Amino acid sequence: MACLTPGCIAVIAGTGAGAAVAFSLGRLETVVPAELGRTQKAAADAIGQLQFAKISEKSDALGAVFIARTSEDKRIRIELSKETDKVTRIWIRVGVFGDESVSLAILDKIRSDLGA
Repeated sequence: MACLTPGCIAVIAGTGAGAAVAFSLGRLETVVPAELGRTQKAAADAIGQLQFAKISEKSDALGAVFIARTSEDKRIRIELSKETDKVTRIWIRVGVFGDESVSLAILDKIRSDLGA
């Protein structure tokens, strides 16, 4: 799915969990039906399962940020934000301009770990 105009949003259908996934300006965004703590653990596990090099992890009661690197040295930023006690918003950016397929692979691992 190509985005050829500035500000264009590609909504990725058929993600399996019922929540919409948007890929806009190089960043994937969605929500998952899980508490922030569980989602944070799933994101950390996804980084390990995909064999990315974890650079840093910061968190507080309202969110978390992970920085990692691919084997091609592309920077990965995963941001989590508590929406409610049972819903977490996820943003994923890979590289400077975004990489939709890698972003979706990370999201798939997170959702798999959450059972979502």
